[in-house]
Amino acid sequence: MSRSTRQSKILDIIAKKDIETQEELVGELLNCGIIVTQATISRDIKELGLVKTLASNNKYKYTSVKSRDLKVSAKLLNVFKEAVITIASANNMVIVKTLSGSANAVGMVIDQMHFPEMFGSIAGDDTLLVIAKSNEGAADLHKKLLEITE
Repeated sequence: MSRSTRQSKILDIIAKKDIETQEELVGELLNCGIIVTQATISRDIKELGLVKTLASNNKYKYTSVKSRDLKVSAKLLNVFKEAVITIASANNMVIVKTLSGSANAVGMVIDQMHFPEMFGSIAGDDTLLVIAKSNEGAADLHKKLLEITE
């Protein structure tokens, strides 16, 4: 079995079940007829960019960072609130000024929120440029980001 096929199966498994440990993932793959070692799973997790998030049952589970159902943790929201200095918009752009060295962290939080108005973002040291899909989308995004800081 190819690596991409195995990794695709891993994504399928974690989308359907709450998998808390690498050993559980090895077991689920074995149930699918895929024999794999824990070391291979560890590499796959890293390559896929999987992270552990808190599930509804208060246990941790593996989640794809690209997953739309990823909830931003309270800690990350606090980082956002503490690091953001100002938010302004012009045309289809939103500029977020942050404490020095915090723009990447703030950008990660915004990216994980999967705002439908957002096209993409670029972070520097203390400034984050968020590009919206439209001028109206930028105004909506500006309003939503301000609400988070309150």
